[in-house]
Amino acid sequence: MMAQNDERIPEVESLLEKMTIDEKIGQLNLLTPGGGVATGSVVSKNVEAKIKAGNVGGLFGVASPEKMKMAQDLAVKETRLQIPLLFGSDVIHGYKTTFPIPLGLSSSWDMELIKKTAQIAAKEATADGINWNFSPMVDIARDPRWGRIAEGAGEDPYLGSAVAKAMVTGYQGDDLTDKETMLACVKHLALYGAVEGGRDYNSVDMSKVKMFNQYLPPYKAAVDAGVASAMSSFNDIDGVPATGNKWLLTDLLRERWGFNGFVVSDYTSLNEMIAHGLGDLQAVSALALKAGLDMDMVGEGFLSTLKKSLEEGKVTEEEITNACRNVLIAKHKLGLFDDPYRYIDSSRPKKDILTKENREVARKAAQRSFVLLKNENNVLPLEKTSNIALVGPLADSRNNMLGTWAPTGDLKNGITILEGFKNVAPKATINYAKGSNILNDKTLAKNINVFGPRVEISKESPEELLNEALTIAKKSEVIVAVVGEATEMSGEAASRTEISIPDTQKKLIKELVATGKPVVLVLMSGRPLTIPEEFNLPVSILQVWHPGVEAGNAVADVVFGDYNPSGKLTATWPRSIGQIPIYHSMKITGRPAPASEEFQKFKSNYLDEKNSPLLPFGYGLSYTTFEYSDIKINKETIQQGESVEVSVALKNTGAYDGEEVVQLYLRDVVRSVTPPSRQLKGFKKVFLKKGETKTVTITLSPEDLKFYNSELEFVAEPGKFEVFVGGNSNATLTKSFVLE
Repeated sequence: MMAQNDERIPEVESLLEKMTIDEKIGQLNLLTPGGGVATGSVVSKNVEAKIKAGNVGGLFGVASPEKMKMAQDLAVKETRLQIPLLFGSDVIHGYKTTFPIPLGLSSSWDMELIKKTAQIAAKEATADGINWNFSPMVDIARDPRWGRIAEGAGEDPYLGSAVAKAMVTGYQGDDLTDKETMLACVKHLALYGAVEGGRDYNSVDMSKVKMFNQYLPPYKAAVDAGVASAMSSFNDIDGVPATGNKWLLTDLLRERWGFNGFVVSDYTSLNEMIAHGLGDLQAVSALALKAGLDMDMVGEGFLSTLKKSLEEGKVTEEEITNACRNVLIAKHKLGLFDDPYRYIDSSRPKKDILTKENREVARKAAQRSFVLLKNENNVLPLEKTSNIALVGPLADSRNNMLGTWAPTGDLKNGITILEGFKNVAPKATINYAKGSNILNDKTLAKNINVFGPRVEISKESPEELLNEALTIAKKSEVIVAVVGEATEMSGEAASRTEISIPDTQKKLIKELVATGKPVVLVLMSGRPLTIPEEFNLPVSILQVWHPGVEAGNAVADVVFGDYNPSGKLTATWPRSIGQIPIYHSMKITGRPAPASEEFQKFKSNYLDEKNSPLLPFGYGLSYTTFEYSDIKINKETIQQGESVEVSVALKNTGAYDGEEVVQLYLRDVVRSVTPPSRQLKGFKKVFLKKGETKTVTITLSPEDLKFYNSELEFVAEPGKFEVFVGGNSNATLTKSFVLE
């Protein structure tokens, strides 16, 4: 028998007693009427008639109080039991006020700021009538070929767990009946970021030990934070698709983790189990219900088959009732039974959406997401009176500022880099030229431009574009080239086998460097890129991801020194695609490569490449410099259940005030399951004035010493632990302690 939701709410139980089987099944059906926000390829039909018939539990892909009221009127005025609808949406990194892509936000390492962006997203989305958000996406991703790495917090389970908690609490607040909060939905349960070959929707296969230690922690963190719903993923787990996987949706999620919300499928993922090879629609619908799925997104498998399966004894009425109960409890938590129109207020959009204050937070979030990868001869920051050649296909491309998975944003609201430079440095001389297309391949451009023109191929020839850029470069003091990916070169269904800068932009960069002028690359992307060639040129590189609605202003703030960059990478940058997967917590093998990275036969190394990445996890420079010293541990020996305090002296040794993310890594030297070389187990973002020194203390809790052993027990085993503290995952300051 499947696990039951322990919550029993009298109002819900009374309603369940009145409901027919058809009405219960209707609550398990989530539809999208089309004409709104595009998030998939299938659109529901006859939605109005289905709502009137009591066959719909929720809608998504529509917004505005007027449209929501029309739909809610159908549900509460024209159905027998007047059960209100849920209204969902993909509010991934902001609603109308679009923040940086999640991978960029995570690079701020600022949990309060990330929580604030979620609060603003919830306030804006609820102003348009949305009360359920298909976010946060917490999938661990260690293959940057996978386009959806852009939507998450990168490769690390500790940092990913912190981000998951911040976003859930930001969306849901303390009281879900507050009309400025909304249901969060943790996704994609589970392991979606580990798809084989980096190809979206692909298969996943890994051991339970790897799952529990490296991939599952952020989902559990969301559950522990009280997330109200969860979304099943497209991939299989142990050979069973997540949407029909009882071990995942019931044994793990409900029984082991204590989740008491409801589970929704991803877009038609129930129906897609047919293609996986698990049977026809009736069979996979019954499988999903019995596994613990509560709501079917778009596919209508529950709606069209569950009653027949009940009559044939393939599912039970109790299973249908329990799924319905879980959906109704969510509606009760939102206060919809008290007031179905709680989130429908036509006065709110004008005063709550895209406000000046919200845009200011978006600008701040973007500034703090940028990572300074290289500062050749300390060219940055630039003087605000400089004569600048601003070039590149992304320098004045409004369609590419918001980033992937911003379906609720409006492209016209984005500030371009050219506009931002003029706003922030009005006394500078800004000479602009496109310089090149993003890429010249028309077939590839067509694949990218599904949601509109992101890659626009100029009528001018590549040679003409290049010559225009070189002409203005020669009469300028410094060159700023805005290059990289278009927004939809990453994201869902945007996997790439080649993740370097496109060739036409590579040529532009080389020609600009050949002028002898200082060159700054402002690099936009939704993923780590392979840039060893560009990195080895005499250029400065500022990684800005896709920064959101305030993109241009935020980039200018950093380039001109109004804000000192403080971002740190949350995903390792490989030297080449052949190194993938590459991440900071890889295990040391029985035949480790030498520390010098010189090739040795019969060692774990490549013939043609180093093992080390181009840029490690946690890496990021500043306009100032920081010095770490005097690492201390308050106890050399501890008992089970005790904490350890690790402190370090941090000094700002440069010429600018700035922030540094102090990172603590831990290595469990000997244990029953082979340990990673090191794991992130603590961090603090610290502001120091130039010349200032602070003592930074990070506490390791008893939980931080634990891992899942081969029996999947969460334990801390006695032995030696090594601690490393510094500014990235290659931190060298070290101490050790012993757990008895």
